[in-house]
Amino acid sequence: MTSEASLPPEWFSKRFESCRDILPAIQYKPMGSLQNPARKRKISPVWEFFDQISSNKVKCMLCSKELVYNNNISSMLRHYRDLHENKERNEATRKQELDEALVTMIVKDTQPFNVVEDVGFRDFVHKLDPTYVLPTRQAVKAMVEAKYAESKEKAKAEVKKVAAVSLTSDMWTSINMDAYLAVTCHFVDNNTCLNSVLLGVVQFPQAHTGENVTYVKASLMEEWGITNNVTCLVTDGAANMIACGRELRLRHTICTAHTLNLIVKKALDQTPVLSDIQAKARRLVAYFRSSTTAKVTDRGVVWMTV
Repeated sequence: MTSEASLPPEWFSKRFESCRDILPAIQYKPMGSLQNPARKRKISPVWEFFDQISSNKVKCMLCSKELVYNNNISSMLRHYRDLHENKERNEATRKQELDEALVTMIVKDTQPFNVVEDVGFRDFVHKLDPTYVLPTRQAVKAMVEAKYAESKEKAKAEVKKVAAVSLTSDMWTSINMDAYLAVTCHFVDNNTCLNSVLLGVVQFPQAHTGENVTYVKASLMEEWGITNNVTCLVTDGAANMIACGRELRLRHTICTAHTLNLIVKKALDQTPVLSDIQAKARRLVAYFRSSTTAKVTDRGVVWMTV
């Protein structure tokens, strides 16, 4: 018998080439039967809800029910559609409806975002629907911002439909001494209904000059696409507001209610008898607000002694 050490190198090369030619055929036969189940599992989404526990059995990961498996997913699909598909769809819809109701409550009642972290509120919601999982404070904030953006786009679309609008504007200072400027748009729609849309409430840290007020209002008008549709601007009679109307080249009207209020106030100040009554009324109100031994009820004045 010839030893392998005595064989020429060409013999080994030929044997290797012949083995390499038949190697793919040898590997293909056993792998073909093994690839089919794996390929089915990857193709069919139903395998996301089932686990194969043996060669002929699968287990539903949603309800733990075991089904017979014969390399066919028909029974698995039927089980998922009959017992779980509609339930998951209904739960997702219910979750979305409750999230929207929560956002509406927070917006309408001016609730803080962290109300969802209050223990009492969480217990109350759990009593109403134990299956509902409250979103986090960060998620609520994101939902409110998305709701604001959606509502703003709808309002913009409505405003752009009309040919003419009027604006009202006012400035005020908060209890924290922060100044704000608000601009509201008014228009009549196709159904002859009066509509009002708040264009913005802008913090106003700069000087309250007519030039600065004009810049902010012009920016809001441009953002909402109504620069050429404004027919009238209504404000109080302050000098900066009058200058703003002049700079914007709009028909400017002083608010009638504000004017009436100034007339009444000036009339009271110029009538000595009424001024004296007004001063006494102020002192009386101040007394009851500062006194712990007297209060006013629906039955009149109640004096309390300690």
